[in-house]
Amino acid sequence: MLEKMRQILAEQFNCEEDTITEETNFKDDLGADSLDLFELVMALEEEYSIEIPADDLTNLTTVGSVIDYLKDKGVEA
Repeated sequence: MLEKMRQILAEQFNCEEDTITEETNFKDDLGADSLDLFELVMALEEEYSIEIPADDLTNLTTVGSVIDYLKDKGVEA
């Protein structure tokens, strides 16, 4: 799942895939603002055919937290 996340994030944030780890923080490391995060959520919802409620977004601050969230929702890698 990390590899797919790297692809999505590299496209969304115009960065190199190999710089993204599970510890990568969206705001601190990738400079994401609220619009960036909204677009990322839309991309994840489309990619994994799930809905991510806005209330859940505050807990999704790193790549690892998103992977854990998706796994908790039953998304397969």
